[in-house]
Amino acid sequence: QVQLVESGGGLVHAGGSLRLSCVASGSIFSRDAMGWYRQAPGKQRELVARLTSGGNTDYADSVKGRFTISRDNAKNTVYLQMNSLKPEDTAVYYCAVDTSITYPRRYWGQGTQVTVSS
Repeated sequence: QVQLVESGGGLVHAGGSLRLSCVASGSIFSRDAMGWYRQAPGKQRELVARLTSGGNTDYADSVKGRFTISRDNAKNTVYLQMNSLKPEDTAVYYCAVDTSITYPRRYWGQGTQVTVSS
């Protein structure tokens, strides 16, 4: 069983910053990739940032240079530092972990709302 709990969302003015946290519990290993995705109204869920155990990262073009993903394996926690926020960043942000004990499987958190006002 895997559970992910996100926190840190909220309302912020354009240009402001937020830091999201995601704590994973259960059968999580350091080799498992963790990341952040978001879904805005009327749009499909998209990758925001992803980090693997090897330190590789993948960012959406729209957030490069503004967002930073990091991970604390000892706490099974992944963070997303969001700077220079824009109204178009408004979305529900979801944490995810990819496990592969038996077969590849992605677990999702419940999501945290991020709203950026202009």
